[in-house]
Amino acid sequence: MSKHNKLKPEAEKAPYQPTEREKTALEHYRARVAAAPPAPRMKVTKGDKRAELAPDHPDLPLGSMLLMEALGTVSIDFLQGLMLQLIDAEPDEADLNFMLSVVKAIKPRDELETMLAAQMAAVHMATMTFARQLQHVENLPQQDSAERAFNKLTRTFATQMEALKRYRTGGEQKVTVQHVSVNECGQAIVGNVTQATRETTPGKPANSAMALADARQSAMPIIGGPERAPVPLRRKKDGGRSSA
Repeated sequence: MSKHNKLKPEAEKAPYQPTEREKTALEHYRARVAAAPPAPRMKVTKGDKRAELAPDHPDLPLGSMLLMEALGTVSIDFLQGLMLQLIDAEPDEADLNFMLSVVKAIKPRDELETMLAAQMAAVHMATMTFARQLQHVENLPQQDSAERAFNKLTRTFATQMEALKRYRTGGEQKVTVQHVSVNECGQAIVGNVTQATRETTPGKPANSAMALADARQSAMPIIGGPERAPVPLRRKKDGGRSSA
C-alpha cells in the first residue's frame, strides 16, 4: 500500500452546541433537580431464596432515610415491607425502579398514599402487559380476554386517581349552581325549576304566572273579586219570598 493510500486520521468533531430552547430546558431541569433531588434507586441482588434489596447509595442508613422521606414515612419496617412487595410484583430491577419512580412522583404524604401509589404503579404495569398482548393475539378468544382485562385495569387506574384526590382533599365537594331565577317579589329559586301543567279555569288566561310563596310564612288568604253586599229579601203577601 502506497503512502498516498493510507487513511488519514479523521478530524475531531466539534462539540454539539445546544439551541436556545435546549439551553432553557436544561436550566429548568437543573432547577427542578436542585429543588427536589431524586431519592436513591433500589439495588437488587439475587440471593439463595429471594432477592435482596438495598438503596443504591454509599451510605445505607442515609439512603434508607432519603427513601423514607420520598415515600412519606418514618418507619423502616414500612419501607422494607413495601420494597419486598414491589419486588414480588416485578422481580426485574429496572421495572422495580420504574414502579418506585411512579410512587415517588406522586409525592405521597403518608403511608396510605404510598400504598395507593404503589397499587397504581402495579396496575399500570399490568395494563401495559395486556396492551402488549393485544398486539400479539392469535384468535378471537385471546383478543376478548386481553381486551376485557385491559379495560378493567384502565378503569381501576382512573378510580384510584379519584380515590387519591378525594383522600387528599378530605372528601370536599363543590356545588355548582345551574340556574338562578328571581321572581317579581325578589325571591330567588336555585336549581332546575319545573312547572306542572294545569287545566285552564274559565275567565282566567291559560298563561298566567304561578304564584311563589315563602314556606316560612303563613299562607296568604285567597283573594278573589270584590265582595257583594247582602241583599234583603222581601216577603210576598201570599207567604212566599222574592228578591229585590
